[in-house]
Amino acid sequence: MHSNRFHLSITHPVRGRVVRVGLSRSGLRWAAGVVLACFIATVGLTAHYVSLRSSRSQLARENSALGHQLDELAAAAAVRSDQLAAMSSVASQISIAYGLRRAEPSRAGPDGADAGLDYFALLEQFEDLQGALAKPHGGGRNGSLLANTTPEIWPVKGHITSSYGRRQDPFTGSGVFHPGIDFSAPYRTPVRSAAAGSVVSAKWEGNLGHTVRIRHGKSGYVTVYGHLKEHFVRVGQSVRRGELIGLVGRSGRTTGSHLHYEVHVNGMNVNPYRYLRNRDRTYDESLAD
Repeated sequence: MHSNRFHLSITHPVRGRVVRVGLSRSGLRWAAGVVLACFIATVGLTAHYVSLRSSRSQLARENSALGHQLDELAAAAAVRSDQLAAMSSVASQISIAYGLRRAEPSRAGPDGADAGLDYFALLEQFEDLQGALAKPHGGGRNGSLLANTTPEIWPVKGHITSSYGRRQDPFTGSGVFHPGIDFSAPYRTPVRSAAAGSVVSAKWEGNLGHTVRIRHGKSGYVTVYGHLKEHFVRVGQSVRRGELIGLVGRSGRTTGSHLHYEVHVNGMNVNPYRYLRNRDRTYDESLAD
């Protein structure tokens, strides 16, 4: 008759006593299962430990790299701060020489939290200088030429509905920077050049739709007219102040008919509102030179 038990004999090496231990088949399988489970758990824990050590080493390397990048950014920020301070000093001296008002001193703390105020103060001084240089001095030929190429008149008869600077995007609702001002006007309203100049671009420009760009002599001014229905000028064409260049439309990315208008000075985008003559008057009065 076959036994369902296994017998294990253990003999004491000195006394010679023999101990017999009987194990059933089910008990043996259970013991083997426990040993196997312990082995699998040990392997799993060892692999997890090795993975954690590898991840820790990787994080340490990334942390070190980020530390170096932070040091480089801090050094670059210090250089930019010094450059801005130097430019601000020069702009202040030139402003005093021209008899212009001096920008308010910055209230920035030692951590430079108000650095943006320094930038905008410097930009304001720069625009004041541009305006002073564009004004005629003594009625000479060069003075009148600069005055004629300064974009001072309203480019369209309408109302300002969106100003220059930060605003809420009408499509996404997120905060964005608006590089110009928007004039609300009926569809096909005439759009006119804000100053004398030469057309440097007249084409479709993505979100701006049909767009015209005009460079105004050697004064450094460039004006941009976007969302047009159509334009009546070509590249290289000379235009006079107040000359018809196109019609208000709703081309490109827009919620309705209006004119998007920008002013650039020596490649720098600035607030067009600063250059609109008779800001509180109508388009017709602004066109009266």
